Amino acid sequence: MLTGIQYQAEPNSDQAQVFSQWMGCTRVVWNAKTEEDRYLRKFAAWCLPVGTYPPIDQGYSQYKTELTPWLKDCPSQLLRNSAAIWYQTYQKFLKGGCGRPQRKKRDGTGYLWLTNELFRLEKINGQWKLYIGTKRNNLGELKVNWHRKPRQDQLPASIWIRKNSGRWTVSFSYDDGHIAPDTTNNDHLKWLQQCSAEQLKHVITGIDRGVARPVQTQDKAYLPRQAVIAKQEGREKYLKRCQRKLARQQKGSNRREQTKRRIASLHCQTANARKDFLHWASRQVVDSSQVIVMEDLKLKSMTKRAKPKLCEQTGKWLRNNASAKSGLNRALLGAGLYKLEEYLTYKAERKGKPVFKVSPINTSRECAACGYIHPDNRQTQSAFRCQRCGHTDNADHNAALVIRKRAIQLILHPGTGLSGRRGNVLTSTGTDAKPCKTRETKVTRAAVCPSKKKAAISLEARCL
Repeated sequence: MLTGIQYQAEPNSDQAQVFSQWMGCTRVVWNAKTEEDRYLRKFAAWCLPVGTYPPIDQGYSQYKTELTPWLKDCPSQLLRNSAAIWYQTYQKFLKGGCGRPQRKKRDGTGYLWLTNELFRLEKINGQWKLYIGTKRNNLGELKVNWHRKPRQDQLPASIWIRKNSGRWTVSFSYDDGHIAPDTTNNDHLKWLQQCSAEQLKHVITGIDRGVARPVQTQDKAYLPRQAVIAKQEGREKYLKRCQRKLARQQKGSNRREQTKRRIASLHCQTANARKDFLHWASRQVVDSSQVIVMEDLKLKSMTKRAKPKLCEQTGKWLRNNASAKSGLNRALLGAGLYKLEEYLTYKAERKGKPVFKVSPINTSRECAACGYIHPDNRQTQSAFRCQRCGHTDNADHNAALVIRKRAIQLILHPGTGLSGRRGNVLTSTGTDAKPCKTRETKVTRAAVCPSKKKAAISLEARCL
């Protein structure tokens, strides 16, 4: 299988300056291609017949003019690679995989795609050495922290040099020789449908993702270490101080740029700590599970901004708890819920284990013991108490049990199929596998529509 690896690089001052100049040149080519495409599209819309579109190519030589003499000092391979990346992004946009290429701003980040004409990786006296440049633009050896020694049969054909918040990294991909299993999610589903409910109960691991407990299964909760939490709290306090300081500083000053770099470094440290925890937690879950089931969360909808509320009588804006919703959105995005899903998926695929998703509706309100759904079941963030049977448990642990229970019901249901972008969402056309609605909701609907009162009462009796 194709595997990527990233090493930390430590260029000297001259190398860092040249890399930054090269990144600026590649950014100029990217922005020029974007502006040229925008101009040609407007020209085609006004002056050409309907259905005529401008050509999309990888040309870049037309940008080497007397207005851009610095482009001649940059290796032509880098400019070619930048145009090729733009072209690939545009082709992906035409297929619906991403948005149209946009202009890039000049900030503290950047990347370089170096093909085999621009670097050389050699092993000298048992030590790996990375040399950057050509005969005309030779930068010498780039110091790299080889935390994992590459093998002779895994030498890359191209590498990526990235700069983020003053940190430099070198990354590439290689074939690790691992053969991916040829089983699909449909094959796993057919095999699971032959098992009994008791067997599925021991095989399936339900995962509830949240903020207080980032990863919660029916057996164990995976939490960051207390030292990591304390360091993150101190980092957030210092981040607020730096942001207040940034608001008072003059735009364009050197001190303000220094504060911006410091803020970017703090965000980078937070992201690294989050990735480290998610990699550890996902590895623990995959190694200890056979079938993984989680909620099909729509994070884009969950993290939307609070809608404004307008009073029709007075015409004034009402309180909509926008600050509380912003804090919740920040906590959800900071927990890395989607990153956890990505890490679990690719690690489970390497192990040949399936990952399924179920509907997230009322998973935090449903009782895992009796199946009763009510908004008052979850009294606080962590406390769960069923209003019918009196079952008490941690809310996240109860949700993990509910997720596993729903997966078992869906797998045993004869009309269950797979849907979603990755084809791993368990869905059923029947009513037996769907969670029942609350009693209050059914009674209200029956009162609004009297013709459906009899059907609502029969549905309520079946749910009870």
